[in-house]
Amino acid sequence: MKQEDGKSSGVLAPEDREKRSALESLTKKVYRERLRELQIELVKLQRHLIANDEKVLVVVEGRDGAGKDGAIKRIIAHMSPRETRVIALGKPSDRNRSEWYFQRWVPYLPTAQEFVLFNRSWYNRAGVERVMGFCTEDEYEEFMITVVPFETMLVRSGLRLFKYYLDIGHREQEKRLKERRRDPLKQWKLSPIDRAALAHWNAYTDARDAMLVRTHAPDTPWTIVRADRKRVARLNLIADLLSRIEYEDKAAKRIDPDPSVVFEFAPERLSRLSPAQ
Repeated sequence: MKQEDGKSSGVLAPEDREKRSALESLTKKVYRERLRELQIELVKLQRHLIANDEKVLVVVEGRDGAGKDGAIKRIIAHMSPRETRVIALGKPSDRNRSEWYFQRWVPYLPTAQEFVLFNRSWYNRAGVERVMGFCTEDEYEEFMITVVPFETMLVRSGLRLFKYYLDIGHREQEKRLKERRRDPLKQWKLSPIDRAALAHWNAYTDARDAMLVRTHAPDTPWTIVRADRKRVARLNLIADLLSRIEYEDKAAKRIDPDPSVVFEFAPERLSRLSPAQ
């Protein structure tokens, strides 16, 4: 199979080729129908979480322009606003910088019955802060050493943690960032960091690879979403999330994530991600 950037990522089995063909021919009508089916399942899932006092945290990371906002918007579209929260923290204040690094996010962690999504998270330290020089080498290393134990404590406390990384190719990122600049309805997404994303592509690639390798753990694994096709990525992210949690009245036949689009990270799978130039 060829990636959009032209790099080979292996050969698909016959059943995967059939799935790929169906995805490539995905029309807006089919997309909307499929999305509605999955959103109905999300409502069922939330009803189960509320009834059983469960708490779920979904961390959504990825390159600038990878489609994090759009994916999150579709996930929460029909979920209860009382038990659903999306957290997207801004630039840290001087007070934040003097705190224990994870302290900023702890108040936003889900309690019983809550479904919370972090649109970027503490992994800023392994990505943008690392690349742009917003943290020291010692701060970076301290984060990389402590993040897995921190997340393990959360999981052992009863929190369900799911980590997704949305990956796109260089040309697709360039296209999407240009669209942001042209579209007046997307101007709010622009930031100086976005403008530097393309110039620092290779550095972000190296930071991504180090983050995934060092912070992928049995209790807190990373799931990769190949996101060059927005609609396909959204459907598969939602389907994968639903496939990982059991809930009442689950329509299993509606939940069928494509392993060529969404898959659990492993070091040997780095070659399947968007490469450095």
